[in-house]
Amino acid sequence: QVQLVESGGGLVQAGGSLRLSCAASVRTFSSYTMGWFRQAPGKEREFVAAITWSGGTTYYADSVNGRFTISRGNAKNTMYLQMNSLKPEDTAVYYCAARPDPLNSGNYYYPRRYNFWGQGTQVTVSS
Repeated sequence: QVQLVESGGGLVQAGGSLRLSCAASVRTFSSYTMGWFRQAPGKEREFVAAITWSGGTTYYADSVNGRFTISRGNAKNTMYLQMNSLKPEDTAVYYCAARPDPLNSGNYYYPRRYNFWGQGTQVTVSS
């Protein structure tokens, strides 16, 4: 069983930055496809970013492209999401997700393609 624990959320003013972390308790973390999703109140969970097992390829939602950066440190079993130029519409609970094998490029965006999920961390951006 894989456990994922997010941290780093909080309250920040518009234009500010936060860095989220996702720590994974799995020996073979370096083989996992990882992703970040978010869910705002009353809305469906939506894709934010994803990263391949090697970190060589990343994917971003249009709404965050150019402002957010996903990365991973396989030696530390940890994934990161650097969020800059935050906007009030970025307010949501942010979840990390994991899958033990690769995905075709068109499938990174779907929550159902991921097998394991963290409990989420709240990000609130004030205007």
